[in-house]
Amino acid sequence: MFEELARKEKRREELEKLLSDPDVVSKSELYKKYAKEHAALTGIVARYREYKKIEEEIVDTRKILSLREDPDLAVLAESELEELKKKRDLMAKELEDRMYTEDPDSDKNIIIEIRAGTGGIEAALFAADLYRMYTKYAAKKDCRTEILSSSLSVRNGYKEVIFSISGKNAYRFFKYESGAHRVQRVPVTETSGRIHTSAVTVAVLPEAEDVEVDIKPEDLRIDVYRAGGRGGQHVNVTDSAVRITHVPSGLVVSCQDERSQHKNKAKAMRVLNARLFDKLKSEQQAKLTQDRKKQVGSGDRSEKIRTYNFPDRRVTDHRINLTLHKLPQIMEGNLDEIVESLRNEEKKLRLGKNSTG
Repeated sequence: MFEELARKEKRREELEKLLSDPDVVSKSELYKKYAKEHAALTGIVARYREYKKIEEEIVDTRKILSLREDPDLAVLAESELEELKKKRDLMAKELEDRMYTEDPDSDKNIIIEIRAGTGGIEAALFAADLYRMYTKYAAKKDCRTEILSSSLSVRNGYKEVIFSISGKNAYRFFKYESGAHRVQRVPVTETSGRIHTSAVTVAVLPEAEDVEVDIKPEDLRIDVYRAGGRGGQHVNVTDSAVRITHVPSGLVVSCQDERSQHKNKAKAMRVLNARLFDKLKSEQQAKLTQDRKKQVGSGDRSEKIRTYNFPDRRVTDHRINLTLHKLPQIMEGNLDEIVESLRNEEKKLRLGKNSTG
């Protein structure tokens, strides 16, 4: 671990020189790339330097103890040495945690896509429940949410809802939510009291920056049309809805929530950028198959990751066999216990891979 930290420190020093090089400064895209890498390394390198400073203080304190010239000074030095060791051990644990659980995209804002799967109306209602759960969790983490696109169902459910979460460490908090979420409960439409099982899929996409995804204007086909809805005043009377097709990849994004065509286009482009970035990452991870073994779940949308059992007030995360009888609290956005358990499991997997080479 410390060899890798030393490499990160050396790389940051190299980047500092590059960022002051006039040739680099004159090339905006290259400068952005280096600046982004420099920013990503700054935090962990600063903590590594603090760790090294504590190690130096421990060496100096041991030298004082070895002299044994002043008994009173030796007592103070012994006490200080114990405190320094505790501080060093805590910092080593923090560095280990950051090295083996932090994702390069941890600080990114994200886009979450929730889609109702099997279960009809009940699946759409649960999609709305998940949306509410995530917005509450985001608020607890001082993150902001914004709906980018939605398709309503009856009883205020969602066939689909796409929204952004912006704030510090947004991806870190939500990265484990991709996959199929299963709900077991008695639907409001069920008169006989039978428990039904429905499913909702969730996709968590880190938002791409301009330097990460290259979208050429000539690769886009943009169509505008009149927004639809459930009738009344919510149906636009102008062609404000936007559909963007990225021809090379075949990805299609539609947005009609705003009354402004310009705003719909801007939101659709954010979603398209995130989907293309996710596609690029998935292709890279497919090539590096070993990297999948370091992850808790593959992030595959079809992978069943969690079951919410309402009669038993139980939530089970199948990736780590974690069962909590705290369903009401979890649905109110109290996800920390699940998230931390998943982070700890990922850390174990990463450490295990690291120790075996």
